[in-house]
Amino acid sequence: MAAYAKACGVGCSGAGGLLCAALVGCAGSAPTPRGEVKGAAASPGELAQSDVNRMATLAMKENLDGLYRLMDKLYRRNPAEWRKSGTASREQAIEQVRTAIEQRQPWGPLQGRRDIAAMGLALAPEFAGDRVAAFIHATADMIITAHGGKTEFFLLDGFDAQHLYNAARNVEIAVWMLAQRRNAQGQPLLLADEIGAQGRNLSYEREFGKIIARIDLLAAVTTEKYRRAAISYVQGIVGGTFLQFLPVR
Repeated sequence: MAAYAKACGVGCSGAGGLLCAALVGCAGSAPTPRGEVKGAAASPGELAQSDVNRMATLAMKENLDGLYRLMDKLYRRNPAEWRKSGTASREQAIEQVRTAIEQRQPWGPLQGRRDIAAMGLALAPEFAGDRVAAFIHATADMIITAHGGKTEFFLLDGFDAQHLYNAARNVEIAVWMLAQRRNAQGQPLLLADEIGAQGRNLSYEREFGKIIARIDLLAAVTTEKYRRAAISYVQGIVGGTFLQFLPVR
């Protein structure tokens, strides 16, 4: 270990050498790879999108992908749920729900309910169907509804900031219900986050937190958009009056 410390250029010896080697390490060691940011592929449709439209479209894609990741995680912890769907595998169950969400199809076990009514049924203790599928479908439907019923946005599309804000709060409420509600046997409706002797698993809460944050950011940007439009109008008037070239002849 002393040789390791010397190779690293650390003048430590004895017990101190052990500590130095553990804390300092070699200056030339490469950091642990954490991946890299990747932008979406360019498409002709972007020509009809403002910056806010583009941000909203990317955020929607990430939110839906986040829900699909949550669905996979919930199925892994609650395998009895996907078996209720009648599919042959967890992957098939996920694909079935994904198709229904992206094609804006109703989900049969939700009995025609959409939006927050569907969320309420999916999280009702007496619901007997595939709760994972119902919960993810209902949550996605609520989020899309808050965005005007669309998943892609262009220049003529607008957003209601309050509806977006309400959608973020709805996700927070759903997460709380998921953690607190019990079935008739006193068991959680779905096994998700866990804190116990075996360790901590809060990955579900983190994924939900990302979804909430994206929706809240779009709500804030939407209100800023209208304020900035008014400010730009005033700046244009001021600039038109004071920021003009003067005649020189």
